[in-house]
Amino acid sequence: MSLRERRRATATREILDAAKARIAEHGPAGLALRAVARDLDMTVQALYHYFPSRDDLLTALIVEAYEDLATAARTALEAGPPEPFPAVAEAFRAWAVEHAAQFQLIYGTPLPHYRAPHEGPTTEAARKVTAVFRDALFDGCSEEALARADAPALSEELRARFAELPPESRGALPPPAAALFLDAWAQLHGLVVLEAFGHLDFIGPLRVEVFQGAVRSLLADVRRRVPG
Repeated sequence: MSLRERRRATATREILDAAKARIAEHGPAGLALRAVARDLDMTVQALYHYFPSRDDLLTALIVEAYEDLATAARTALEAGPPEPFPAVAEAFRAWAVEHAAQFQLIYGTPLPHYRAPHEGPTTEAARKVTAVFRDALFDGCSEEALARADAPALSEELRARFAELPPESRGALPPPAAALFLDAWAQLHGLVVLEAFGHLDFIGPLRVEVFQGAVRSLLADVRRRVPG
């Protein structure tokens, strides 16, 4: 990298870190370019050279959050645990609790007036997370078995809808397995949301036991539904 490129990379990193700090304090909806520029003692016009709009800055933050989560989950999977899915689920839970502001940014209430680029970097980054959970949930399952999965409440209309989606949008899974994955992901995500947003604080550290038990039940249900 040239000196100019290194300086730009450093400035970009400082802006992203300042934006993350502001989100941690005020929530994603409280992000404003002027406030970030003020925190860095720079003019908003100077900040525009790196991020021309609030949407550009939000997109970069969202991509980084997805990338961080995907890395944490993939690291847990590649460690070779005896049970891949519980290990990846625990990595997801731990990341969400430790990075509550980033978790809220990507999985919380949609931000007013923000529109992610269609099929852009945020979509690609989100699919990296999906890929890790797909690999962990269906570890050892053949394509034939996934195609014959007993998907819960899979109507003909829903089956047709999954079939219409491009492969990358359903994780390259056949429609029954895609529906089964979506059901499992919704359950897991709900558990993590409850803890990350403090709704399980009333049971203290026992919330980890609740999470682990729910994940085991979820995995057992998936195994019953996939032949072989």
